[in-house]
Amino acid sequence: HVQVVESGGGLVQAGGSLRLSCAASGSIFSINAMGWYRQTPGKKRELVATITSGGRTNYADSVKGRFTISRDNAKNTVDLQMNSLKPEDTAVYYCNAVVRTQPQRLTTDYWGQGTQVTVSS
Repeated sequence: HVQVVESGGGLVQAGGSLRLSCAASGSIFSINAMGWYRQTPGKKRELVATITSGGRTNYADSVKGRFTISRDNAKNTVDLQMNSLKPEDTAVYYCNAVVRTQPQRLTTDYWGQGTQVTVSS
């Protein structure tokens, strides 16, 4: 069993910063990609940023230059530093970990419970 737990959401004014953190724990052999996604009511969950075990990153165009994703492979953690926040960044942010629980097993996606980020104008 694998748990993914996020922390760090909250309310911030436009132009401000927040840092989200996520930790994966449990029956983990290895983790391929980790990332952050977000969702607003009535819309599909969308990619914000991902990072591979080798450190390769991918960002949504809407957050490039403002958000930075980082990862600690030894601790199975991933952070998202969000700067210059805009009201349109308001959403529930979910952490994702693509986990291999045993050497010969396929990977499985695990999700956190989500953390609310609200940016006021």
